[in-house]
Amino acid sequence: MKISPFLCFFLAVPWFFFAQDQKKDSITPLSEVVLIENGIEKRTTGITPSSTLVTAQMERNGPLDIAATINQISGVYLLSGALNTNRITIRGVGARTLYGTDKLRLYFNNIPVTNGAGFSVIEAYDLENMGAIEVVKGPKGTALGTNLGGAIILNTKAPEAGSTFLANSTSIGSYQMFKNNLAFRHSENDFNISLVYNHLETEGYRQNNAFERDGLLLTSSVKMGSRGKLDLMFNMIYYTAGIPSSLNQTNFEQNPTMADANWLAAKGYEANTYTLAGITYSYRFKGSLRNSTSVFHTYLDHYEPRPFNILDEITNGFGLRSVFKGNLLGGNFTLGGELYKDEYSWGTFENLYEENEGNGSIQGDRLSDNKEFRSQVNLFGTFELGLTEDFSAQVGMNLNKTTYDFRDMFNAGEGNRSARRSFSPILSPSLKLRYQLQEGQLFASVARGFSNPGLEETLTPEGVVNPDISQEKGVSYELEGEFWLLDQSLQLNATVYLMRIKDLLVAQRVGEDQYIGRNAGKTRHQGLELEAKYSVPISTMFTLSPFMAYTLNDHSFVDFVDGDDDYSGNPLTGVPKQRISSGFDLAYGNDAVLSLSHQYVDDIPLTDANSLSSDAYTVINMSAKYTVQVTDHFKLRLNAGVNNVFDTNYAGSVLINAVGFGGSQPRYFYPANGRNYYGGLGLAYMF
Repeated sequence: MKISPFLCFFLAVPWFFFAQDQKKDSITPLSEVVLIENGIEKRTTGITPSSTLVTAQMERNGPLDIAATINQISGVYLLSGALNTNRITIRGVGARTLYGTDKLRLYFNNIPVTNGAGFSVIEAYDLENMGAIEVVKGPKGTALGTNLGGAIILNTKAPEAGSTFLANSTSIGSYQMFKNNLAFRHSENDFNISLVYNHLETEGYRQNNAFERDGLLLTSSVKMGSRGKLDLMFNMIYYTAGIPSSLNQTNFEQNPTMADANWLAAKGYEANTYTLAGITYSYRFKGSLRNSTSVFHTYLDHYEPRPFNILDEITNGFGLRSVFKGNLLGGNFTLGGELYKDEYSWGTFENLYEENEGNGSIQGDRLSDNKEFRSQVNLFGTFELGLTEDFSAQVGMNLNKTTYDFRDMFNAGEGNRSARRSFSPILSPSLKLRYQLQEGQLFASVARGFSNPGLEETLTPEGVVNPDISQEKGVSYELEGEFWLLDQSLQLNATVYLMRIKDLLVAQRVGEDQYIGRNAGKTRHQGLELEAKYSVPISTMFTLSPFMAYTLNDHSFVDFVDGDDDYSGNPLTGVPKQRISSGFDLAYGNDAVLSLSHQYVDDIPLTDANSLSSDAYTVINMSAKYTVQVTDHFKLRLNAGVNNVFDTNYAGSVLINAVGFGGSQPRYFYPANGRNYYGGLGLAYMF
């Protein structure tokens, strides 16, 4: 593996600052460390604003509804077609991706887990293991990448200091759902460890919708002397999931529980094994300089029988992330880099399910055999300086270099399609300003970002590397205000933004499993995001905490011509104009909480011509939990809930620009679950 000379330079420069700092006798104070909850450190750098969900918010909608959880954040929209079919868009970025999540960076604790093609798989992580979810909207993250969508950081629960306990939670619910989470956590002065095993099975709401998952998570931290710390992390998820696929409008409205006929006949499914292993070493030098370096390995084994063929793929990835932080010239700097390489092997086979007498998929002859070697280098630096007592500024720079090397292992001679594509380096500067108020703070930022094309966009339907495809590029402007009023019992947040994107990546569907990518015009993303939380005691024992998150998306094509069709001026496909998440928590002391939450999603344009839209919908969820300390060592926790209280038939996810083949209607809709119930029992033993 060759190490980029740019990376060597970025890692060497901090030693110069360290050497200079050693000559000084004075002690420079460390920059402020912001904690989110229970010792979980905020991951963003300097004055970069972010949005965070903590444990109490993640428990409002039960252990499985990740969409309702993520969608509590304004500007962030997770579309979920099933437990294994999720797509996240942030401020409209990623809305044109048909399957999966791209155009953002996903981190698990300190480790980047987005693959070499830019795709992230959030279903590889169990929601019950999370202590906080932090989101950076737009490309302003710098040290967390400058993807146009932003970054999402999943933070695991940390053991409580000085405690040892064994906890088990069991949940049952509709669709024969059973979930169990068994956790052991131990913490002392210089060492902590957390080991969690989880199991989930459910038949699902629809035909061919069964899901079974097993997961193991190990995290541990060991202090190495007075200055060092070693963190270990291992996460493995294995699941099999039936695929009911999308429905046309008639079937969606009349029988949303059915599966698509072809997928049902093939008994289509996917089997996945995800593994992530990482080691992070942190060291505090003399003076202000600190370093955190992570090395990690990712592995994916994916097998998916589909009606049109069977996909078999394996991805092996290796990476390094190193970050230096310290003080220089009266300010705070961050300097570091990420190096990620993966080898993606995939092939397709005939699916002979029609010859299998109704027993589902059976593998036939090989149709293709491919490899792709992908590499990404991200180098970044930020510098934050206090200009006055209340006013500070931060500049940042990110350099990305991406290379794809495609190998055709199936065809020989003139039919061989091997090719290499090295994208031009992308330099993404940013500027952020913060003004501290007596009861809040104001932010302003301008940042440049980019999105790499995914695999389907880099290849033509014939499997040849498309030499004309280039990266999306955009500039984001943002104003944000955070306010803490009424003795901090009322928290308000308001953001307005404008992002202009050019070289828009479009994956045009030309067959049942064939797409061609191209750059097609420009989009304008502008919007308003409002969030409010309020906590008010209504008696000596009861506290009412209402909350609200509102999103206004005014996103449109500025210049988009597709053949003879001019869609310029149309609203951006796949994005609802308005969304509202609201509700309240009613708490009785620290023991009992009753929650009601509401989600409103506006209609979503499904075609670039805006000729068809999904229906707007409103969904109500209710839940309650009760915790009691039974003895000095035993704690009991009960919870129950109802999701989709009024049994609304709505699309949890949609496909844009769907095409019907062989005279069939296009299939735009993934039905969400109907009314469903769950209940849980948790026991914890404190040693």
